[in-house]
Amino acid sequence: MKSVTEFMNFTLTNGLKAKTALAAEGKTPEEIQTSLGETFKMEGDKLKHFFNAIDVAGQNPDKLKRVLVVNLAEGETAPAKAIQVEEAHYVPEFLNEVKFVAPVKAEAGGRGRQPQRAGGKGNSTAPKGSPWGMTPEEKALKAKGAAAAKAAASEKKK
Repeated sequence: MKSVTEFMNFTLTNGLKAKTALAAEGKTPEEIQTSLGETFKMEGDKLKHFFNAIDVAGQNPDKLKRVLVVNLAEGETAPAKAIQVEEAHYVPEFLNEVKFVAPVKAEAGGRGRQPQRAGGKGNSTAPKGSPWGMTPEEKALKAKGAAAAKAAASEKKK
């Protein structure tokens, strides 16, 4: 399979709108093709492929990503959904939607992930400190707390 060209969805959508507007005005297919060539700056085979790709895009508008234009070698089979016009095959490609799947929670007592212990890594709700150590204010608070704890322990011994 040899790729000839491709047309993205936004180009095809704009071409389809222009083609329907020109057809509504009563233009002939030759006039429409000429007008599209001038609008999208295409000529020759590229214009012919574009005109045919617009028809393919019109048949498959939902979630269309692009239309590939390919030529097949002898013995090759056409891909699924490919539409043959003259010697070229027009293959529409679609967007794949990713569906969100909620994680399954293990039942209590089941063989799931073990819960973290209070105060262990990952469960702390306190804001993280500086990566360079404690600030002078934090050191002073810690020293006050340690002095108060020593005083309470010494009074308990008495």
